[in-house]
Amino acid sequence: MAAFDFKKEYKDLYQPKTTPSILTVPPMRFIAVRGAGDPNEPDGDYQRALNLLYGVAYTLKMSYKTDYRIDGFFEYAVPPLEGFWYQEGVDGVDYGRKADFHWLSVIRLPDFVREEDFRWAVDTATRKKKLDFSPVALLTLDEGLCVQCMHLGPYDDEPATVEKMHRFCAAQGYAPDFSQTRLHHEIYLSDPRRGDPQKLKTVIRHPVRRA
Repeated sequence: MAAFDFKKEYKDLYQPKTTPSILTVPPMRFIAVRGAGDPNEPDGDYQRALNLLYGVAYTLKMSYKTDYRIDGFFEYAVPPLEGFWYQEGVDGVDYGRKADFHWLSVIRLPDFVREEDFRWAVDTATRKKKLDFSPVALLTLDEGLCVQCMHLGPYDDEPATVEKMHRFCAAQGYAPDFSQTRLHHEIYLSDPRRGDPQKLKTVIRHPVRRA
């Protein structure tokens, strides 16, 4: 039996079309690390945050091969990396000011993962990898009403897709609804270290409200 794949089971969340659409995103649980600064900085905080996230994510995924048992566990593929981004005084993001980014990097968890399972994974990863995993947190995020679109190509070309999303919202009677808790959201379906940058697939999601 194939492992459960969130991207295939929840296509409305992870496989949108390249034309914008409105959806209501349900509450979901994540492991998360907060930080700030340019995500492209070699060996910077963002890259270290990703190492911590994947360390915990794969510890949970492979728990069935240890003596630890998670109630209701089933084999699954680790969901894609996601990022929430903001800059002080900016609605959405300004791609020309990467050093000013604040970010919340997350990986979705299956619903069967409890807080005690999360703590076990952090303790186990800390012991095995000899790293400080204390920045990793367990969060429930409820995005609610959003507009989203599949962006194809380099990250720096995202403004054109964002503009298309905002034009669509205005035509449909919606308006952007950014706040301290409702942020520019990206879901990374491609590994930027591999392949053609023109073929990168990224889901872009923005909070909206009825205008």
